[in-house]
Amino acid sequence: MIASYDTITSMDPPFSITPKILEYIGRIERLIGRIEGLHQAKPQPYLRKSNRVRTVHGNLAIEGNTLDLAQVTALIEGKWVIGNKEEIQAVLNAIEAYDDIRRIDPYSMKDFLKTHGVMMRDLIDEAGKLRSTNVGIIKGSAVSHVAPQADRLSHLMKELFRFLKDEEHHLLIRGCVFHYELEFIHPFLDGNGRMGRFWHSLLLYAYHPVFEYIPVESLIEENQKEYYEALEKSDGLGDSTPFVEFSLSVVHQALDDFLNALQPTPLSQEKRLEIAGGHFGNRLFSRKDYLIYFKTISSATASRDLKLGVDQKLLSKEGKGAQTRYKFNTLSKKQ
Repeated sequence: MIASYDTITSMDPPFSITPKILEYIGRIERLIGRIEGLHQAKPQPYLRKSNRVRTVHGNLAIEGNTLDLAQVTALIEGKWVIGNKEEIQAVLNAIEAYDDIRRIDPYSMKDFLKTHGVMMRDLIDEAGKLRSTNVGIIKGSAVSHVAPQADRLSHLMKELFRFLKDEEHHLLIRGCVFHYELEFIHPFLDGNGRMGRFWHSLLLYAYHPVFEYIPVESLIEENQKEYYEALEKSDGLGDSTPFVEFSLSVVHQALDDFLNALQPTPLSQEKRLEIAGGHFGNRLFSRKDYLIYFKTISSATASRDLKLGVDQKLLSKEGKGAQTRYKFNTLSKKQ
């Protein structure tokens, strides 16, 4: 089936909120809650570097780039590698784009075009510019997708960014829909795939900073067949729902893998109290507040922690029963 955006009159991307989508969002949010509940120090720099290597490699490998992980690592470290000049340039461009991820506004069309300019620098003449010609995507000997006409691109992309800014739907859903619609609209002569995956990662980072350490693109590359099948299925339906379901499953898997890799060391009572002191400061708090902050401990453990804090005069205590409130003494003395 040939999908053509020119036949669609509504500017709101078509998709449905299915039980599977809601289930994945719930799972993702629970995993993030568990990661936050670990109360570990910020992941070490090597994790960020490892993620950057796998992310850049995964994103470009999908495009047919043959440089391996060792070569990408060497380029990130500023070393010379032997390889295809264009492939090396693509990696260097992607490294620069991903290194800027904290400074890019995911809701800015201006930043979007600027990032494409970085991603495709010295690879195409039209880097950073919407295409000015009409295109179709060939699969085998047939046209599988007719992209919107070039004179409609500015309006379509403006509408897509308007949808992205609309908080009616969960950001996790908007990120998936944006990714699919970008591939469907095909706003550039080249680099649409890598930009779609990059911008999706940028939106995940905007949702939660933990995604700076999670190589979602690497998992997409490992499931490349399913990735393209989800795109094609959505094309056939004229609806991004299948792609949203697939993308959320990948995000969930990436988070689950990250959590398992952390292998946290259980916190001692003293360490929990130290962390809690930094969180609560001079404020009064209850045992329930303490439990909400340390999501992985039991009520009994919380009670033992707070008793230890009182016994060691780290905490003052007032009230009885459910009305009991605590306050860190050492912090109030310092201030």
